[in-house]
Amino acid sequence: MLDRPEDVAAGFASAWNDADADDLAALFTDDAAFVNVVGLWWSTRGQIRDAHAYGFAHIFPHSSMSLGKVTVRRIGADTAVVHAAWVVTGQVTPDGKPAGRRRGVFSFVMAKQGDGGWLCVSAHNTDRVPGAETHVAEDGAFTPASYRPKRMG
Repeated sequence: MLDRPEDVAAGFASAWNDADADDLAALFTDDAAFVNVVGLWWSTRGQIRDAHAYGFAHIFPHSSMSLGKVTVRRIGADTAVVHAAWVVTGQVTPDGKPAGRRRGVFSFVMAKQGDGGWLCVSAHNTDRVPGAETHVAEDGAFTPASYRPKRMG
């Protein structure tokens, strides 16, 4: 349990940096939902734990997560939304080569539990693509795109 809703961001980053799927999953209620950066949707704490354990073993084996801006918006006494900017380094490609740095934003919906502590009931993770406003779907692939005119000079 967390003392404050905004503690979820630091707790997530700490568990990530320790590659500890159990500590990461402990931030969530048993029936929590988690949508990752490509839209995979997990619906229980166990699924969230297993998906991250797989990621730590195969996709992010030596990665590091750091946090930027973290905000909290209380929605009554027992609920809050937390947004947290993140940077991840140390991902590997499917063939094991080093991948580049990624940036993104988490949205966590937090609920106060009966003992007064806080847990996450829903999380959504989004990659940030510099210069992009959306994605364009063509021929089965997504390409980041901006519709704003390019500046000359």
